[in-house]
Amino acid sequence: MNQEFVFKLIILGDKGVGKTTLTYRYVTGLFRDNLKQTIGIDIFSKFIEYGDKLFKFQIWDFGGEERFRSILPKYCTGADVALILYDIKNNNSYDHLPIWINIVKENTNNIPILLIGTKKDLEKYREVPSNRGNDIQESYNLNGFYEISSLTGDNIEEIFNNVIKILIQEHTLELD
Repeated sequence: MNQEFVFKLIILGDKGVGKTTLTYRYVTGLFRDNLKQTIGIDIFSKFIEYGDKLFKFQIWDFGGEERFRSILPKYCTGADVALILYDIKNNNSYDHLPIWINIVKENTNNIPILLIGTKKDLEKYREVPSNRGNDIQESYNLNGFYEISSLTGDNIEEIFNNVIKILIQEHTLELD
C-alpha cells in the first residue's frame, strides 16, 4: 500500500429515505431495519483498497428532518462527494430533491453528486417511476443515478466503486 487518501462523503435526503440504513449496510455489510433516527449527524468510516491505494471514506449521515437543515451548510464544508437519497415509494421525498441538491451546490465547491433511489426491494409500493430519477440527474447534471436496496445489497457496491472512480478522476490520482 503506497498511499492513503481520506475523503468526506455527505449523505442527504428526507427523514426515513434510508440514509443510515445504506451507510450501515455499506460499512458493515449487514442490513438492519430498526436503526434509530439520526439526530443531527452521524459519522461512519470505511477503508477501501483500490489498486495500490487505500481510501478512507468519512461518511457524514445527516438527519433528514427540516429542523437540521440549518446546520448543513457548515457540515458541507470540505465534502468531496454528495449522495442524495429519495425513497422510490414516497413522492414527497422525490419532490424535495431540488432542496437537497441546492444545499450541496450552494455550500460546496462544485463536488460530484450522485442521486440514489432507495428501497428498490419494495417495487410493488413504488410511487416514483425510475425515469423520474433519470430526469433529475439530467436536469441538474448529476454524476450518476442508482436505485438500490439496502435489504438485498443491490447496487450498493456499484455506488461506492463509482465514487472511487470519480475521486480518482477529480483528484487526478494515478493507480499502479
